[in-house]
Amino acid sequence: MAGRLAGPFASGALALWLAGVSGAALAAPPTQTALDEGWQARIAPGDTAAVKAHPKAARWFRAQVPGTVQQDLIATRQVPDPFLGTNEAAIQWAGLTDWELRRTLDVSAEAMGREHLDLVFDGLDTFATVFINGRQVLKADNGHRQWRVAAKAFLKQGRNEILVRFASPIRTLQPMVLAEAHPLPGEYDSAFGDEPKGKQTSAYIRKAKYHYGWDWGPRIVNQGISGPVRLEAWDEARLGAFEVVQEALGKDEARLVAKFRVFADKPGKAQFAARVTGPDGQALAPVSREASFDAGESVVTVPLTVAAPKRWWPVGYGDQPLYKVSGEIASGAGAGAKAARIIGLREVELVRGGGAFGFRVNGVTVFAKGANLIPFDMFPSRVTDAKMQSLLEDSRAANMNMIRVWGGGYYLPDSFYDMADRMGLMVWQDFMFGGAVPPADVAYRENVRIEADQQVERLGSHPSIVIWAGGNEVISGWETWSDRKAWKKAVGAEEHERMATSMTVLFDRVLRGAVTDHSPTTPYWPGSPSTDYEGPVDTDAAGDRHFWDVWSGSKPVENYTLSCPRFMSEYGFQAMPVMATIRGFAGDAAQAPDSPVMKAHQKFLAGEGNERLKFYLDARLRPAKDLADFVYLTQVNQAQAIDMAARHHRACAPVTLGSLYWQLNDVWPSISWASVDYEGRWKLLHYAARRFFAPQAVVAEHKQGVTRVSFASDATSPVAAEWRLTGYGMDGTKLGEAGGAVTLAPTTATTVPDVSDAAVFASAPVEASYAVAELVIGGKTVSRQIVERALPKAMAYPAPGLAATWDGKAVTITAKALARAVMLDFGAVDAQASDNGFDLLPGESVRIEITSKADAAALRKALVLRTLAGEG
Repeated sequence: MAGRLAGPFASGALALWLAGVSGAALAAPPTQTALDEGWQARIAPGDTAAVKAHPKAARWFRAQVPGTVQQDLIATRQVPDPFLGTNEAAIQWAGLTDWELRRTLDVSAEAMGREHLDLVFDGLDTFATVFINGRQVLKADNGHRQWRVAAKAFLKQGRNEILVRFASPIRTLQPMVLAEAHPLPGEYDSAFGDEPKGKQTSAYIRKAKYHYGWDWGPRIVNQGISGPVRLEAWDEARLGAFEVVQEALGKDEARLVAKFRVFADKPGKAQFAARVTGPDGQALAPVSREASFDAGESVVTVPLTVAAPKRWWPVGYGDQPLYKVSGEIASGAGAGAKAARIIGLREVELVRGGGAFGFRVNGVTVFAKGANLIPFDMFPSRVTDAKMQSLLEDSRAANMNMIRVWGGGYYLPDSFYDMADRMGLMVWQDFMFGGAVPPADVAYRENVRIEADQQVERLGSHPSIVIWAGGNEVISGWETWSDRKAWKKAVGAEEHERMATSMTVLFDRVLRGAVTDHSPTTPYWPGSPSTDYEGPVDTDAAGDRHFWDVWSGSKPVENYTLSCPRFMSEYGFQAMPVMATIRGFAGDAAQAPDSPVMKAHQKFLAGEGNERLKFYLDARLRPAKDLADFVYLTQVNQAQAIDMAARHHRACAPVTLGSLYWQLNDVWPSISWASVDYEGRWKLLHYAARRFFAPQAVVAEHKQGVTRVSFASDATSPVAAEWRLTGYGMDGTKLGEAGGAVTLAPTTATTVPDVSDAAVFASAPVEASYAVAELVIGGKTVSRQIVERALPKAMAYPAPGLAATWDGKAVTITAKALARAVMLDFGAVDAQASDNGFDLLPGESVRIEITSKADAAALRKALVLRTLAGEG
């Protein structure tokens, strides 16, 4: 929340010391003191085995807050960087060790005169016991929550010590898990022997699941103070949270409610004021009311009205006007407390009925185009706003309008959603459940209830969040995965029913209730994939889908086009990162895809995923000549696979209303499904996304002797256009053509009659001919696609005869013959092209701008032009 003086997970806490106020000055405003500096860490003395094994870490050393012990060990060179080489194994001991963090705190006599001094942790990861001056004040067990301690009774004037003791999550839970005859089904088994196969502790803890390893990331079981720490001083009453709820939105006015959540020692009274500032910077007259509140927790509301409201729209559909709503306790108990929210006015509804699933914003059905976002880093505290901004800008540059925040990570900071609000990027927000079956006990659900209330209260006013979902693949896994079916059979009908009921309570009541209470204008969905308990999950017939027959199931890429799902929220295909990224984490050790360091950074199939890359190269393209060629070919395969799927999804509209590929980014330098790698470098897929997610796009699918041509349009009104499907021989001879005028229907797909092979290819051999599908609007080709009747490996591509002409850091590429999937490859030189992975027809030229710190001469020397026919 903007202004964030009192809400959960407050960001930008004021670095004010407890200013001098006398004990009689009870009306002094609340103050906050940041406590992020001056921390030290060591192995907890009681962990004698770890003390003996790592004596240096048993002595106090510098610690970063917010942060993790693992980061501190890296910073002080006690462990090597786990992102480099094969170093991941060397940091595993840290997650199996108990740790202590401490700092001192000087408290003045004036500060002790305040009625309340609260110690607030915005994140403790995860099993943490907090001591003040040797006295235990808190036991925390949820890494996704804020924790608050009434600390005054434990503090004294002068110097105080705060100590936080962290217990290893694995060692804490392992005795219980090992004692279970049938432990809860989890996610990914450890590759390091610290947990037996099928005996995972991660299912039992409220902690970021990806810390335990995933098929795209390492296993680093972080511990530490993961959020800001502060001391809050207040008297009589404090403002616990400030929310803004949109009650009604019409053409002439919007009705809002500002909600002040107040905590007080005793019944009291205060003047509450709220004010709206419009997108133009003009502040409306404040609205205030005097209200009484009870001892304990109370909610005070102030109604607000905005005349002639300006609506927030997803990118491509309109502007993103934002309003600021400020709140203050102007006088009385708690006077001086202030907070603010930046909001957008919009209506969001789920398109349902007959199995449909999609989004309607302000009455307009929006086809969701985007990708799944995994955590930005294994160490969240080192993720800067600049890094988040860059990735969101990359998303928007690729014509995306939606990002799904995947449920196996952590809740992102306010600044991420502020950026999405400004950019018009819709956010599909998962609650943090990543696949494991959650425990059924009441205490666990209550812990989650508090977490969910805090998080939706914090984030619920962001217009970019258009859906809250219960989590990732928990419900679908429970219904369909073989290990879950085996577990149900093993535990028997009674335990099966108890667990099923518990999950329904959690996902259908607890989490849904948090959204209803704090963000009532945002839809809730029990999980991804789901049908909201209306039938079988993860099918084309209803709800959203996760489709992994291609890649994980080794099925042909063409299977993407066999059906029209309602909403494809996950599908993906792997590729290598560019050589500059590979050299960064592997150095010269990376000689081939099966090099040990390459397998260490490939987590699919426990390091054997590069064999799947080779499998698909053999199936579709050609064997690679060397590592650089392998990088190129895997990126082409990835780009072509997702291009085929995404265009098909768009052509299926309005049956299909969304296409979110897996995945946008990486948590470390790796071989994965990402389209933007850990270093921020685009793979060819990301360039392709800019084309297949274009506002208007042609979709040409060749099957059984005909080409089906469709056109997707995001425009909210009809668009006049022309289309062409032109056949060519490999020598450039024109073979035939079809086309004509077409009117693109608004926000859906338009299809023209199928075109026979005879009309465009005549009698040319399959492998020696191709077609070009084009969509022309206003005399300009806005979308183009190459159509082939055989797999790329069977095509008789000619030598492209590429030439490169340099002008500073710009290069013009010209082709003599058809050049398929042209890649500007700069090897280990860090350089990004303005376009890449494109096709050039005979005689075509394209000018490419290169962004790089390297000079023009170095770029010219490094450049290798690659195509499916070989180097240019």
